[in-house]
Amino acid sequence: MEKLRVNSYHDFVAAFKNDVPADYNFAYDFLDAQAAAEPDRLALIHMDDAGQRRELSFEFFRAESARLASALSAHGVKKGDRVMLVLYRRVEYWVAMLALARLGALPIPSPSLLTPHDIEFRVNFAHVSCVICEDSITARMQAARSKCPDLRLMVQVGTSAPPDGWVDYETLKAAAADQFPRTKDTACGDDPMVIFFSSGTTGMPKMVLHTHTYPFGHVVTGAYWHDLEPGDIHLTLSDTGWAKSVWGKFYGQWLAGGVVFVWDFRGKFEPRELLRTLSVHKVTTFCAPPTVYRFLVRENLREFDLSALRHCTTAGELLNDSVFTDWQKALNLPIYEGYGQTETTLQVATLPFMKPKPGSLGRAMPGWDIVLLNDEDQPCPPGEEGEICIRLKDGETTKGIPGLFIGYLDEPERTAKVVRGGFYHTGDKAWVDEDGYFWFLGRTDDLIKSSGYRIGPFEVESALVSHDAIIEAAVTGVPDPVRGMAVKATVVLAPGFTPGDELTKTLQDHVKTVTAPYKYPRIIEYVNELPKTISGKIKRAEIRARDQERMDI
Repeated sequence: MEKLRVNSYHDFVAAFKNDVPADYNFAYDFLDAQAAAEPDRLALIHMDDAGQRRELSFEFFRAESARLASALSAHGVKKGDRVMLVLYRRVEYWVAMLALARLGALPIPSPSLLTPHDIEFRVNFAHVSCVICEDSITARMQAARSKCPDLRLMVQVGTSAPPDGWVDYETLKAAAADQFPRTKDTACGDDPMVIFFSSGTTGMPKMVLHTHTYPFGHVVTGAYWHDLEPGDIHLTLSDTGWAKSVWGKFYGQWLAGGVVFVWDFRGKFEPRELLRTLSVHKVTTFCAPPTVYRFLVRENLREFDLSALRHCTTAGELLNDSVFTDWQKALNLPIYEGYGQTETTLQVATLPFMKPKPGSLGRAMPGWDIVLLNDEDQPCPPGEEGEICIRLKDGETTKGIPGLFIGYLDEPERTAKVVRGGFYHTGDKAWVDEDGYFWFLGRTDDLIKSSGYRIGPFEVESALVSHDAIIEAAVTGVPDPVRGMAVKATVVLAPGFTPGDELTKTLQDHVKTVTAPYKYPRIIEYVNELPKTISGKIKRAEIRARDQERMDI
């Protein structure tokens, strides 16, 4: 797809078209076509935890994915089967995703931190019949296996000898053909393609189902939000166990002609090592959550040669003004924010031809008819908060919008709660300004009603983390006999700061100067770490529940 050359948001929306062929299958229609046209073209650079770099072509992925599809088919994996992938950031992840697209089987990318209990729940809930995981995960998978009756095929990736009953990945595909022809029954178009488990910040995770039109939903992500040009090297810092991985490490980047850079680091995140990686490997565009940028700006950025880096993006949480300013001051690069969900692709963003407003998500992306609805499901005027909702094309189902999920697999009641009244209801609150920029407030359950005010946690958190003492903050409401709810902040301190009444007063005064004074946290709790999902999102619901338990004692 040729990239539009426009200078304004209005021109972009007017000119952009994203028509998905009815029989589209990414493995056949993009990968095979690309490999036939330019077999040696660089597709992916992989750097493992030991610093070993591999450069892999589109022909490599064509041949390897066809070979794996042939091997899995010979072992009984077929269209519609559900296959769990736990592969960190290994090359085999990309190969497996493409192979399963050829087969019409449904990959379920899963994070490496799953416990045996998590594995048991997900395998049984999704009726998984095949698992492909790396050898460091095998023991946990084995611990759950006896309680997972649907499992038939267990494939191990790595150098360790697999346990009894498992098949070695390399042995599996050694004798398989590197051709897996398309047939009239090949999955495509509106057929199911991939399942993502949501991160479960407010309950048990959901199975989010996307179709083979999903890759086209990421055209805007790669070509415009990440601003990729052919040959650009892009790094998105994400584990392969989440939808954010395919936002930044797969479909949109390849469709835009970019090269995916994969840093398969293990262990503790080290900001200086990330900066060294960006420098040494000449990464040109970069995407990371705001928490990572907060760590990076604490380093001396001028120590590293980041001259190749020309475009930076962020998503997942809101980026506070001070980090935006520090990054731009050091590198002369703004950070462009974006918003979407596991259920969608990029819905709202700031693009290179738009003026960034620090703290704002940006404007609605073409293809998404976004409306803010109030509690009576009526549209909100500018300045009034409402729920972010997507107008459905047919008024009833999510079909026809590339990147929007089909629904929650095997849970029609759960789907019906969010797909209703002609809209998909995201459960996220925001307001829009006179320029059409969206300002995120938080999940519906996270909003705090205090003394007649409705307070979104992100604005208060952003104010807190702009102080040197705070690395991370989670803002919640606690019951208050006078105000109804009081604003409480749970914070993680930076090294060199000590909790106490004096620091609490300093932080409260700081928030009053950064945002509206009535929003300041009347309670501040100091902790060593915040409760998070295995995808790294703060679990505010857990903090609220813990506070309620304390009050009930």
